[in-house]
Amino acid sequence: MYAMERQQLIERLLGELGRVAVVDLARRFDVTTETIRRDLAALEEAGALVRVHGGAVAKDADSTSEPTVGERASRHGEAKAAIARRALSALGEGFQGSIFVDAGTTTAAVAAHLPERLGVVHPGSRRVEVVTHSLTIAPVLAALDGVSLTVVGGRIRGVTAAAVGAETVAAVQRMRPDIAFIGTNGVSAGFGLSTPDPDEASVKTAIMRSARRTIVLADASKHDRELLVTFAALDDIDVLVTDAAPQGDLATALADADVEVWIA
Repeated sequence: MYAMERQQLIERLLGELGRVAVVDLARRFDVTTETIRRDLAALEEAGALVRVHGGAVAKDADSTSEPTVGERASRHGEAKAAIARRALSALGEGFQGSIFVDAGTTTAAVAAHLPERLGVVHPGSRRVEVVTHSLTIAPVLAALDGVSLTVVGGRIRGVTAAAVGAETVAAVQRMRPDIAFIGTNGVSAGFGLSTPDPDEASVKTAIMRSARRTIVLADASKHDRELLVTFAALDDIDVLVTDAAPQGDLATALADADVEVWIA
C-alpha cells in the first residue's frame, strides 16, 4: 500500500473514531510504528489532524476546539437519547426531589426525555424542582407539567448558550440538588473531566460539589479526550452513563475511583 492510500484510510478512521493510536494503526496496516508516525506527521502538516501522545485526534478534537451548541446537537443523536434515558432511570419511580441539568446537548436530551420518566402528573402532586443555567434547555423544561423551574443567570457564552461567571458560580454554590446531570467534553484516566473553557469549568465544578449525587453523561467520542481545563477528578463522579464500555487505562481508572458505569 502506498503512503498516500494509507494516509487517506487514517483520515477516514479519524472521521469515524475521532482518535487513532500509533500501535493500532501499525498493526492494522502491517507497518512499523515509525512509518505510522511519519504518516501522522504528514497529515498534521496538511492540517488533517492533531498529534497527541501515542497517536492523533481529529482536527476538531484539540484541547480548545468547541463546536457551537447547534453544531453539536446534530452529532451522535441516537446515542445521546439512549444515554439520557438510561441516566433518567436514576430518578426511580415516583421521584420527588430536585435535579440540576447542566448545559450541553446530551444533558438537553435529559430535559427532552424527562416527561417520559415523570409519567402522568396528578393535580396537587408535588412538583419536581429542576435547575439549569442553559438558555436552550430552560424553555424545554419550562413547558413541562409537574416541573418547577429555576434558571441560574449570569454572563451568557454564545457558543454554549450557558450562563457563566462569578454570579453563576455563587448561585450554584447556594444550592444542594439531589441529583446533577453533568455534561463533559472529555473524560480520561489521568485528567478526569475536562472542557475547553475556564468559565464553563468553574460552573461545572460548582455543580458537582453542590449536588448530593453526580451523574456524568458522555458518549464514546468523549472517552480518553483531554480538553484544556479539568473540572473534576474521576473520584468526584458517582455514575458515568455512556454508550460504549470504556477501555484500557480509562476503564481501570474508573474502577479504581469506584465509579458506576452504566451502558446505554
